[in-house]
Amino acid sequence: MTPTVNLFTALAVLLFLYAAWSDFRSWKIPNGAILALVGLYAVNAAVALLMAEDIGATLFSSAGIGGDVGAGLLLFALGFGLWLFGLFGAGDAKLFLPIGLFVGWHGMLPFAIFLLIGGVFTMLALKLPMPLQLAHLSFFTRIEEIRATRKIPYGVIMVFATIAALTLRYGNA
Repeated sequence: MTPTVNLFTALAVLLFLYAAWSDFRSWKIPNGAILALVGLYAVNAAVALLMAEDIGATLFSSAGIGGDVGAGLLLFALGFGLWLFGLFGAGDAKLFLPIGLFVGWHGMLPFAIFLLIGGVFTMLALKLPMPLQLAHLSFFTRIEEIRATRKIPYGVIMVFATIAALTLRYGNA
């Protein structure tokens, strides 16, 4: 896809943030958010095809729709495997599909690096002691619940890695 920030990308970021917030609050990522993200990508791809000078390159290049779909399917297969082994929730596995679509093939390495960094920060945040002055705030109360249950809302880490990768993708355009 042509790397330009547009309304579709801004809406996708808002939907990704909604999915992350939902995962943080309830360990659930709504199917509606996933479907909206995939639909948003489909409309964005259709617009890109209508405006393309070289339809073949837009469809089949690694920087085009083919690369985006390939990245989405690869990440979805990875998420499905992690779900099969009980390491991921179903919502996290499904969220990988739109992440791959929007990040694209060339954004996979930055996404993986940001995902690693986010995972390390999350691990540290869950291991470090809670400041007593902040313990009464609802955000920190939720972190204590996450610590107690040992269920990590991976969607939050995935979304922030996605936004960082999108920033790199569209920041260089």
